[in-house]
Amino acid sequence: MDMLTIGAFAKACRLSPKALRLYDELDLLRPARVDPDSGYRYYAVTQLEQARLVAWLRRLGMPLAEIRRVCRLYDRDSTAAALEIRAYWARVETETAVRRDLAAFLVDHLTTDSREPGEDTTMLELRYSAHSDTGRVRPANQDTAYAGTRLLAVADGFGPAGAPASSAAVAALRSLDTDEIPAGGVLNLLEDAVRGAAEAVRDVADGADGIGTTLTALLWTGSRLALVHIGDSRAYLLRDGELFLITHDHTVVQSMIDEGRLTAEEAVSHPQRAFLLKALTGDGATALPDLRLHDAHPGDRYLLCSDGLSSVVPEDRVRDLLTSPVSPEETVRALVGAANEAGGPDNVSCVVADVVERPAA
Repeated sequence: MDMLTIGAFAKACRLSPKALRLYDELDLLRPARVDPDSGYRYYAVTQLEQARLVAWLRRLGMPLAEIRRVCRLYDRDSTAAALEIRAYWARVETETAVRRDLAAFLVDHLTTDSREPGEDTTMLELRYSAHSDTGRVRPANQDTAYAGTRLLAVADGFGPAGAPASSAAVAALRSLDTDEIPAGGVLNLLEDAVRGAAEAVRDVADGADGIGTTLTALLWTGSRLALVHIGDSRAYLLRDGELFLITHDHTVVQSMIDEGRLTAEEAVSHPQRAFLLKALTGDGATALPDLRLHDAHPGDRYLLCSDGLSSVVPEDRVRDLLTSPVSPEETVRALVGAANEAGGPDNVSCVVADVVERPAA
């Protein structure tokens, strides 16, 4: 067997001797032989390919634990290793997008908060309604929907304690439904509230696996709506007759659509269409939510809904129902009714809120 000293091996694979010693200690890249007297490490030429893979993955920023998994897969099936790398990079791109959105949020937040007093004189308020329904197939309702003066929220629980999980997540946010939001404090409020929601879900799970919830919420500041979103519940904006989806599903099929491996039409019948990449779960994993800030215009109509609506009622039908000039309460019940008419295969929850000018005192 052709052998290389640790120095020669390090030079050939672009890893430092210090890194090689660390990877030996972590059982990631063991030397082929260690001199029993000097402790000096020697590597086989055949190990260069794996070492180069480790070096490339480190340059990619992959954590050592995941590199170990990729290397073990590579030993058995290079295609499986490639898929693992692809999945890792999809997560990186998603997290980067979240940070990009957060940066945009901060820029907008700081810019709008620096406006001259009295510059925006239009006084706005919300008129809202929420409704949650078990549907026609599920034995129990694991959704939670809430609408208040400042907070709108939908959560879709899953697992054996899905209903308590969704309820706990929304309850953790209800402290935001106060009369006044401190100036410039929206970002901190949302960050703290979502952290509290995650802790509440962990308490509900009590160490059990497979329990969690989605969470999509809007916080009203008087002229803007701050959005927090994690999972596959959705938020839509109807403005001037046009319907806009303002959230991005955190699902396997959506990531495949983003990568160009699946079309939106194919995603509808994909066997993993309900598999979540991010949610509030009881396993203690930290998943960063999406955060956005939306300027409100008089006449805007917002819809928050669980996938019990969006997965069974076509978007053009949703738009038609939202466009109908009826109250939020009537619209919510019409949307839930449409989901049940389509078979009601899942729990369905909807919150509809209209942005209107506040009547003069």
